[in-house]
Amino acid sequence: MFSRTLLVTGLLTLSTAVGAQRPLKVYISVDMEGIGGVVTNEQLGPTGFEYQRARQFMTDEVNAAIQGARDAGATQILVSDSHGNGQNILIDQLPNDVTIIRAWPRPLMMMEGIDSTFDAALFIGYHSGTSNVNGVRAHTMSSATLTGVALNGTQVPEGGINAAIAGHFGVPIVMISGDDAAIEEVRRFTGPIEGAQVKRAISFHSAATMTPKAAAELVRQRAKAGVERRGSFKPYRLGSSIAVEISFKHYRAAEIVAYLPNVTRVNAHTIRFVGRDIVEVSRFLEFLNTYQPDLTP
Repeated sequence: MFSRTLLVTGLLTLSTAVGAQRPLKVYISVDMEGIGGVVTNEQLGPTGFEYQRARQFMTDEVNAAIQGARDAGATQILVSDSHGNGQNILIDQLPNDVTIIRAWPRPLMMMEGIDSTFDAALFIGYHSGTSNVNGVRAHTMSSATLTGVALNGTQVPEGGINAAIAGHFGVPIVMISGDDAAIEEVRRFTGPIEGAQVKRAISFHSAATMTPKAAAELVRQRAKAGVERRGSFKPYRLGSSIAVEISFKHYRAAEIVAYLPNVTRVNAHTIRFVGRDIVEVSRFLEFLNTYQPDLTP
């Protein structure tokens, strides 16, 4: 009896030790339009006079999200720089043990690198979708070319697409930062996840915003809370055979894309593609956004 008790105790101790060694992996997808203080093109691209400052604001919020996740026990973190050219975050200011996804193209777009080993995902600096009448810089994937993206008949913002990609791998979205419109919209797909509202949208190019330091502190708090509550949130799953409908501003793009044998034209400006799953849909969307005949290395 004595030896059996020791054996059971030893096995329980070993099991606990193994469990304690399991990494807590967090994925952080980062856009720029939803960063505190960012409101116009002057902050969003290299030609804007405030872009370099906005890159710092973005980097500070990323570091805040990383620290918040670590406050909640995260041991491995992957950051996806998912705005513009994908080279916005000042990566030399991030912790040395963080991995960063940069530049394009990527088969999983803003969620490249995610897989079933992750425990939670965070959306930082997100904006609302192109069909939303509210929100700073509201658009889906391309403000220049697209007027709508729908999955299985439902209009989705980038956050909805990305939540579905995470859900495909069984990963819940636990937190989002951005303006009030972006947070409200993403919660329609993810449920009542933690939200860091760093600004209130007034118009497409105007907002009442927190200061960068205050925004970063709020992001840290909500990131910590989200990761701590990860068991309360369910992955957003779409399953198999997913129909994506993409509406273009100009009819000629829809006309040409419909020449592909696996694409049908819904109307003058809209095409439909049916993928086996959201991963196949993601690859198709990345193709549409990236391909041009004069591509070179």
